[in-house]
Amino acid sequence: QQDDLFNKAERRCSMARPKTKVKLLLKADHDYAKLWDFISSMNYIELSTKFDFSKDPNRKLGHWKRDKNLRDILVQLYEWHQLLIKWINSNMAGIEKPFLPEPYNWETYECMNNGIWTVHQKTTFEDSKNMIIKSHIEVMNIIRKFTNEELFSRSIFSWTETAALGNCFYWATSSHYNWAFKKLKAHRKNCQKKENTR
Repeated sequence: QQDDLFNKAERRCSMARPKTKVKLLLKADHDYAKLWDFISSMNYIELSTKFDFSKDPNRKLGHWKRDKNLRDILVQLYEWHQLLIKWINSNMAGIEKPFLPEPYNWETYECMNNGIWTVHQKTTFEDSKNMIIKSHIEVMNIIRKFTNEELFSRSIFSWTETAALGNCFYWATSSHYNWAFKKLKAHRKNCQKKENTR
């Protein structure tokens, strides 16, 4: 019976941004599982071929040039989890801290992401996999500590400024997982095109 209730609740979770704690948790876990299902289905060619989106004029943002493999994507997910966790823990302890570390802001965060890429070039795929698995669990456990009102009322925490805390969790989980999923799908499409032209 509990599984039936869970499945019904999951089906009611639309692609829209969640507005309740239950939907936030369900969507984060759903999109995380969807990402790992795709990763598990990747074949040797897809895993060993470097990402190359240079022939697609629609892929103009910097991250399309930056990430070269699955590890690069996983460490980005992990490090953004860490930004979220440190930001929340610090502010909840009464130590005011912005989400993005100095000297970065929302206009220059791509430079920070490039730095993440550089720092993790010696990180193995297995390590990146273990890191994101652990950090996803940690983020989900932090979500559970907050009430629905604390997550979705914009007036509870001054340090979230104009954003609801729940939306910050959404950006660092579902939104980011779907970013990774779309990039991996685009990589698979490129690999298939190469195979078809041989």
